[in-house]
Amino acid sequence: MGKLRPMTALYIVDGERILLLYRIGSKIADQSYIGCAGGHFEADEYNNARACVLRELAEETGLSADNLENLSLRYITMRLKNGEIRQNYYFFATAAHLPESLHSTEGTLAWYALDDIDALPMPVSAKHVLIHYRSVGRYDTVLRGGMTEKEGTRFVPLTEF
Repeated sequence: MGKLRPMTALYIVDGERILLLYRIGSKIADQSYIGCAGGHFEADEYNNARACVLRELAEETGLSADNLENLSLRYITMRLKNGEIRQNYYFFATAAHLPESLHSTEGTLAWYALDDIDALPMPVSAKHVLIHYRSVGRYDTVLRGGMTEKEGTRFVPLTEF
């Protein structure tokens, strides 16, 4: 134990709907719904999660920061899985200037109602983040940390002190 796997994910929101990617062929996320873009940090991004998520966005969708408003890191979760400490950095943004047709090199992009996320197959930490975001996180700008366990993810506000 002790191996780290830092990853990012981006969720683009437009009113009551969220853009999700049905990821196909991932070794980590199986075939499930996740953020519209995301992935593992490159060595030069280890101290810059924003750079990682924007690189993944460009690689996987062809979109850039110009297509987003209010891009912000909102959740950081940790989970022990397969002997790895998985650190997930979840970004949210508002849709702005998106093309009519959206494509991804990693799977199928589609808009879903926030109320429909409970029924979608997705990694456990991502599902907990989206459920929390739907009920609490979308109404504020708090950065939260979460520890994921079998019973769920416990979220606490991260504050400087």
